Amino acid sequence: MKIFFDGGCRPNPGAMEIAVVAQGQAYVRPDIGQGSSFDAEWLALIHAVEVAQTLGLTDVVLLGDSATVVGQASGRMKCRGDAIAHYARFRAGIPVGMSVRVRLIKRTQNLAGIALARLHDR
Repeated sequence: MKIFFDGGCRPNPGAMEIAVVAQGQAYVRPDIGQGSSFDAEWLALIHAVEVAQTLGLTDVVLLGDSATVVGQASGRMKCRGDAIAHYARFRAGIPVGMSVRVRLIKRTQNLAGIALARLHDR
């Protein structure tokens, strides 16, 4: 199952927002506190795992457009600074038996990013 995730903040750093899209449903959190766009991307990824678990999914591909977060979460890039704690929280949130892969997609293909953009189009 493909699950899209995206995070952002306005301004950067500033108020963070995240979105996850799974099974055609958008899960948007418009105000999750203060931080950077990097923090927001990680929190969106972590929320994607939570949504997958809530939906009872056991095999998921998490799709995001942040090359750094995808690279770190998939183990292809070393985590530094705040990413170390985000990565630990991400890994700890994956239940036993759930297969999770994290892949990079183009920003224009990210349904979660589109859901976040709609927040500001109103």
